[in-house]
Amino acid sequence: MIYPISFCIPECKIIKEVCVKDRAVAFIIPGKEETYIYKTEKDYYEGYANSVFGITTCKAGWDCMRHYEILANGCIPWFENLEECPPQTMTHFPKEIIVECMKLGKEQTAEQTREISQKLLEYTRTHLTTKAMASYVLKTSGNENAKSVLYISQDTYSDYLRDLLLHGFKELFGSKCHDSPRIDFLYTDYPEEKLSTLWGKGMSYSRLLDPVQHNFSKNTTLIQDIENHVYDCIVYGSVHRGMPYWNKVNKAYKANEIILLCGEDIHDYCKYKDFFGNDKDYSLFIREL
Repeated sequence: MIYPISFCIPECKIIKEVCVKDRAVAFIIPGKEETYIYKTEKDYYEGYANSVFGITTCKAGWDCMRHYEILANGCIPWFENLEECPPQTMTHFPKEIIVECMKLGKEQTAEQTREISQKLLEYTRTHLTTKAMASYVLKTSGNENAKSVLYISQDTYSDYLRDLLLHGFKELFGSKCHDSPRIDFLYTDYPEEKLSTLWGKGMSYSRLLDPVQHNFSKNTTLIQDIENHVYDCIVYGSVHRGMPYWNKVNKAYKANEIILLCGEDIHDYCKYKDFFGNDKDYSLFIREL
């Protein structure tokens, strides 16, 4: 089964209320590197929080972390050609609200833009948090009653969809969501001086998890846990970037207990189809569907 999925943002990154604005349009212009002036997440966020509109656009894929960072700071995404986004891509994003806002243009009154900003902020808090997206994945795949999750990756380099969903599962299950291998930069013990090596300098997703949340199974190996069906379901954070233990997981778990994610800008669905087969009930969530 193939389902759409979108990026999301940790709830702790969403401001409580819309700020007083001192700029019509945020300073950052996508594609113009001279506008990428912010060195810290605080300054970057404030740039959007203090602006009515934040310019964003389709890049290699339609979905982009910037969209959610704009929304989380009570700013309105100025997203030209958003109506051309494929219907099964960014299905959680408030496309209709933003398209209607853009039709009104940038000459809207302060009262109009504040009302829209507040509406988008509440939408973000309800539908676009990492926890909400993880809950969507569980419910859609038929695993809403799961009490524990094994979250498997091949490599540990930053990958927005994998990392954001893992944060969401940690919000739901704490240490009963085990990431293997450990995604170090999601934990608070990751060195700040290494954040510059991550996508977007680690802004919006890094150093949020308490290390005690890593694992709840202390006395057995990962292979033993898989073979003994210790976890209620298995999540592969990126089918594109590798799927370790695949044969063992398939032997110990039913197909409907296995959740697959693809967060790539460009994917080869036909290759996935050939690999997984047509007679299995895996749940495959694709970002750019």
